[in-house]
Amino acid sequence: VQLQASGGGLVQAGASLRLSCVVSGRTFSYLGLGWFRQAPGKEREVVAAINWSGDREHYSDSVKGRFTISRDNAKNAGYLQMVSLKPEDTAVYSCAATEIRSIAPRIYANEYHYWGQGTQVTVSS
Repeated sequence: VQLQASGGGLVQAGASLRLSCVVSGRTFSYLGLGWFRQAPGKEREVVAAINWSGDREHYSDSVKGRFTISRDNAKNAGYLQMVSLKPEDTAVYSCAATEIRSIAPRIYANEYHYWGQGTQVTVSS
């Protein structure tokens, strides 16, 4: 299973970005998805997650109302739409997929089976 993340970049505070994660090698509609980030000197944290059926989402308090996670099973892709970006959003963002098919989105890194490479998001003030 391969996950290919893209869409990061350098933006100013208040800008928007959309991250994409294309999944191959597994039936995408069976997988839950998560976006995690890790800033220098900080632990990795879940940003957003969506369950396998796409009808439940989870957001960390720090991004709630600004970030939106979505999935497109026809394209084998997940997305993270980020608006009103802040300097504290600066981090390496990684997408992950889990085989756990639960109603609740999975929010812990050790619940995810497959990981993509990270994409850097840098927000300048």
